[in-house]
Amino acid sequence: IEKTYGKGSIMRYGDNVQPNVEAIPTGSLALGVLVISVTSGMNTDVMNFLFGSILAMSQSDVTLSIILSACVLTLFVLFYCRMFAVTFDEGFARATGANAGLYNTLLACLTAVTIVLGMRMMGALLISSLIIFPPLTSMRLCKTFRSVVICSGLLSSFCFVAGMVISFALSTPTGPSVVAVNIICFCVFAALGRARALKMTARRANIR
Repeated sequence: IEKTYGKGSIMRYGDNVQPNVEAIPTGSLALGVLVISVTSGMNTDVMNFLFGSILAMSQSDVTLSIILSACVLTLFVLFYCRMFAVTFDEGFARATGANAGLYNTLLACLTAVTIVLGMRMMGALLISSLIIFPPLTSMRLCKTFRSVVICSGLLSSFCFVAGMVISFALSTPTGPSVVAVNIICFCVFAALGRARALKMTARRANIR
């Protein structure tokens, strides 16, 4: 790969990865603020904006969220193999002729849309946890890309519903409630993963 693209070009590309990743949440946050200011003004309560509230969402917000969520899921399913190749080994994907830049942009756009959609519900400060915790938790037990994706989707849905129920029952902010459930699930999965690792280690020791 170095012979094809040149060592310098790979180094320059690698140097640009971190700034691009950091630009996604900040750019999405700015876009979300602009959308809120245009649709409903900036009179929204600061706590609701920072930490989320189900009451901050209107009927049009819910409808738009459903439509865009369906679009995100459709694009992810259609380009699953290509995005998997780019995510797992971008150098190999480029060597096989895949347009890695295009799929990186698509992945960044899908992430940005997800962040913007969840800002009213989760809050600007906690929306990143909605993206980080499910796959991080799933990787405690799942070992393949597909199993992590499926488990993350199911886990995210469960944590969201559970957080909503807790928020309604205890009158707590929606965002922190969902994050708290995610943290509990992460601890449970981490404990199960650790127990399975110890069990496998003991089994190997018995075989020897």
